[in-house]
Amino acid sequence: MIQRIQSIYLFLVVVISGGISALLPYGIDQNKEALLAQDNLLVMGLFGGSAILALISIFLFKNRQLQFVMGRINILLNFILLGVFVYWSLTLSGETAVSEKGIGMLLPIISIVLLVVANKAIKKDENLVKSVDRLR
Repeated sequence: MIQRIQSIYLFLVVVISGGISALLPYGIDQNKEALLAQDNLLVMGLFGGSAILALISIFLFKNRQLQFVMGRINILLNFILLGVFVYWSLTLSGETAVSEKGIGMLLPIISIVLLVVANKAIKKDENLVKSVDRLR
């Protein structure tokens, strides 16, 4: 049953982490050039890992427990990405590498919110199945 609401949330995470992250800059350097995720291997790997985990989670609809765990791992991965962005923005002094912050730094927050809502829907489905099993 791919047509569940959590599949939509997970698909939005795939679009944000896989597609939009490549288009929006996460910073602007001192030369007024946009810093994109493709330019940095760490950022690209974390965004790509998040997109792949969300895509795999969509097709794990038969195993809701594993889908829930993969959602939590994905949340953790996005928190690590957010921590990297916060670390870069707080430790860089003056005009070293990142002069301004870009809108791409907010993408992990949006992904975390979508993943939390998807996990709530997965948990709701799991509780519904357990209640139906009790009636049998």
